[in-house]
Amino acid sequence: MKPIVGNLLDINMNKAWLKFTHYKQKYGDLVYYKGLGKSILVVNDLQTMTDLFDKRASKRANCVFIEMDFLNRLAQEFSFCDYNEEWRVQRKLAHTALSQTAVRAYYTMQEDIAALLARDLVHAPENFIRLLRLTTGKIILALIYGIPMNTPEDKYITHIEELALIGVKAALPGAYLVDFLPILKYAPSWIPFMREAKYAAELLEFSKSRPYEHSAGTAPPSFVQHLLTDPPGEIEDFERRVKWAAGSMYGAGAETRQAQAEIDSIVGTDRLPTIEDKSSLPYVGALIKETMRWHPVVPLGVPHRSSEDDEYKVYFIPKSTVVIPNVCISDALSRAVALEPNEKYDPHSFLPERFLDPSEPTIDPALWAFGFSRRICPGRFLAENSIFIIIATLLATFDISPPESGEPDIKFSSHLISYPEPFDCRITPRSVVEVDMIKTRASNGTI
Repeated sequence: MKPIVGNLLDINMNKAWLKFTHYKQKYGDLVYYKGLGKSILVVNDLQTMTDLFDKRASKRANCVFIEMDFLNRLAQEFSFCDYNEEWRVQRKLAHTALSQTAVRAYYTMQEDIAALLARDLVHAPENFIRLLRLTTGKIILALIYGIPMNTPEDKYITHIEELALIGVKAALPGAYLVDFLPILKYAPSWIPFMREAKYAAELLEFSKSRPYEHSAGTAPPSFVQHLLTDPPGEIEDFERRVKWAAGSMYGAGAETRQAQAEIDSIVGTDRLPTIEDKSSLPYVGALIKETMRWHPVVPLGVPHRSSEDDEYKVYFIPKSTVVIPNVCISDALSRAVALEPNEKYDPHSFLPERFLDPSEPTIDPALWAFGFSRRICPGRFLAENSIFIIIATLLATFDISPPESGEPDIKFSSHLISYPEPFDCRITPRSVVEVDMIKTRASNGTI
């Protein structure tokens, strides 16, 4: 049996980054799995990631091929396209509306949504996880489609969350046996993973078509409206490609007091922060980077697939090998990515100061958090602005502290996207002045 399945069964997809880190100590920066005609290469070092994903981008530009039927239909979406004409056109559409310059048009909308979150937290701080879900959904749907959301139970949000849960599981190679035995995709429809695939296909169709139809009508300004009203030249099958490009983005203590002091000093206490303030708030920026570093949202990055045979140093990498960047290395003895050790700062401690210390440079998480090379997330500037304005607004208006019972028990989910599981904390307005300022700013919004 071993000659057939090889060492593929050694991969445990439940918090796989921990297993890969363990193997790094035994085997080095490159860990190779092979069996059942499949090859998987895990990369455990940032320099090697740069060499393979950036310097040899043309050889690692393809998407991971996933055998699950419903995901095969995503070949129309550039996040799941191979590096081909469809990918290039949709990527161009995304860049047109999401470049560093273009996203300035969304500043006010993002600031409005952050103010609404602050207003809702004044009334129901215990519901902060539910409200953050709503805020994330509001940002995506408002900016991409111009659709206003008022409840996290809205069908657009719940459907895409269900699809995401299935998708993040299926996107990891080996999550389903059909990844290694493609013939199983012809299995009877009553088999559990086939039922899951059929249900996901229905969610996929809803999530691509319904929001687009809404946006193509009378919705407020948005990514889709921008492209439909001002298309970037002649593009064949333009509306279908806009629909799928939009769907791709629709389908991501003491430190607090120091950040608050910086905001009070630079912004003042008579208004909320704006995205224009970002360059003037270096400590807030460092705090955000530390949040991204301390526990990466995507611990294994985004897998790529080799489009041709390749040689790297003394290693041969066959065509179609799935290459996984393990950005969440957690062993202090290893040269790491997110948790890179140094003599001055403990990699497991939350210390924003590490990003402001030129004597001990720390890897900027922006170098790996949004992907690599041609597969880097086109919405990264929009995402960075959203993260900044939400965190800056909450820091300016609330004190956030551990629950009365002691330190919060922080745990994270174990799939491709690692979410924090529900936990307790205290969120209280800094003063009645901030409460009045929140209410005034929220009432003046356009969302």
